[in-house]
Amino acid sequence: MVLEWSASFAAFTSRFAGRFPRVESRRRMVSYLRGLLSETERKNGWTLAESAGDAGPEGMQRLLNFYAWDTEGLRDDVREVVTEAIGDAERGVLIVDETGFLKKGTQSAGVARQYSGTAGRIENSQIGVFLAYASDRGRALIDRELYLPKDWTADRDRCRAAGIDDDIEFATKPVLARRMIERASDAGVPFRWVTGDEAYGQDTKFRLWLESREIAHVVAVPKNAMVVSMELAKVRASRVIDGLDESAWHRVSCGAGAHGERIYDWAAVDIRPLRDPRCGHWLLARRSVSDPADIAYYVCFGSARTTLSELVRVAGSRWAIEESFQTAKNETGLDHYQVRGYTAWYRHITLSMAAAAFLLILRQDAEKGDHLSAIST
Repeated sequence: MVLEWSASFAAFTSRFAGRFPRVESRRRMVSYLRGLLSETERKNGWTLAESAGDAGPEGMQRLLNFYAWDTEGLRDDVREVVTEAIGDAERGVLIVDETGFLKKGTQSAGVARQYSGTAGRIENSQIGVFLAYASDRGRALIDRELYLPKDWTADRDRCRAAGIDDDIEFATKPVLARRMIERASDAGVPFRWVTGDEAYGQDTKFRLWLESREIAHVVAVPKNAMVVSMELAKVRASRVIDGLDESAWHRVSCGAGAHGERIYDWAAVDIRPLRDPRCGHWLLARRSVSDPADIAYYVCFGSARTTLSELVRVAGSRWAIEESFQTAKNETGLDHYQVRGYTAWYRHITLSMAAAAFLLILRQDAEKGDHLSAIST
């Protein structure tokens, strides 16, 4: 089994060799990934160096801060590896979400007192916006962007000290999400849907951008979001759903969770009558079985032939990015870094995503009984 793992790992890392022009940086990349995949509890520069047999963290720090290598190219390779393993043009879903990285001090790129979902409160933290890919065969992170608050981009001296180029300007989280979805779409990633939580769904520009590219989506919105009813009136989402007859609700599972099937009552209502007849627009509602007052809302766009069960499936797929965060944080050190620079953040995060992609492939191969085919060059 160890020999099989080693052969698989060697084949996996060989896919990235072209992104590292010097032998030393390639070797460091392999050592870094091996350390991220180790059972070491904390995976920072010191512990990764110890795992590699180094006397100190200088070599690992050079990989993140000084060596010349193609970080964005490695990101593209990770995306390709993931979609080769679990891609599904009919049922693939792109999921956008963010996660926080708690940090001390004021010098790490993008750090600020801001709301962190990880902590559940306002904390000194960095916020990463991520794109995950999910299908019936698995899920994994495939892209990432570091959110820079306005206080950062308004202070170019502070940005330069953190390695942030002058041409990097403020971008909202939905704009960062758009960039990642656009990259995935332009790269030919096989997906049918996009989904995200309220932070993205409540941004009308984000939804209209998806629609302009004919990207089907199911995105959460707050209950006070305004939608255009079939009577051409702007109405709060909650009022539209409150007016439904009980017969409009259907009890459906949105997929298996940690404690079994996630079963809710669901209802979908047509909205926006001025539309392309090939397309449908819906307001989707999810109601708790145990607490009927607990209702979540989604604005949806897709083929006019889309069924309720399909909308429910896509809405329920958002949990996959939470699982991807948990896997990457617990198993491949996504949040264990000790870097301050902008480029170093992207490099560590991308390497952690690569390590998580390797675990995905190992699981896929174990299920197929074939430990090499999915990562052959």
